Amino acid sequence: MESGNATDVDALLASAKSGDACALSTLFGMYQNYIKLLAASQVRSRLRVRASASDIAQETFLNAHRGFENFRGTTGGEFVAWLRSILTRRIQYLVQQHVQSQVRDVRKEVSIEAIGKSLDRSSIRLETVFQAGSPSPSAQLQRHDRSVHVANALAELSDDYREVLMLRSVEGLGFKEVAARMQRSHGATRMLWLRAIEALRDRLGNGDGL
Repeated sequence: MESGNATDVDALLASAKSGDACALSTLFGMYQNYIKLLAASQVRSRLRVRASASDIAQETFLNAHRGFENFRGTTGGEFVAWLRSILTRRIQYLVQQHVQSQVRDVRKEVSIEAIGKSLDRSSIRLETVFQAGSPSPSAQLQRHDRSVHVANALAELSDDYREVLMLRSVEGLGFKEVAARMQRSHGATRMLWLRAIEALRDRLGNGDGL
């Protein structure tokens, strides 16, 4: 689903709060790739949860649908923050289920604050990928949520391109670890990453996701 500008999102949100189910469904669709990518960044890099990012995203939106009548925000930014808070609580629950038997400080590992900060870092890295793909974004692009825009573009890339960008640019791993994860040589991994950046630049530059 394409991301919209702030005015469009706010208008959809107002309609959804007035009871328009189609508007709410459209809003969820706009942020589906973004929430799924954030879930994947936590599942794979930091928390090591044995769970599907798609399942986590689906559960997040299901919970959002159930609790939407309690949402008090009026802007797209507040809506995204609300979705992320639901995602954070879902990840916390999953981690509690999977690490409670391990010898570690579980309370520190699964705190809302720690998970929220980790999600923030992933979102900031998405903006960095945006800058790599489109060094001079137009004024129109600047009005969009950059992280959501990149998540939509990443979803359109090939599996290998998306994987190397996730590991290197979103999860922040070094090339040596990325190469080991992808079972490639260091040089081949670096070249794959450069080609993936170029493919992302094409996606961001031709108007897709606007």
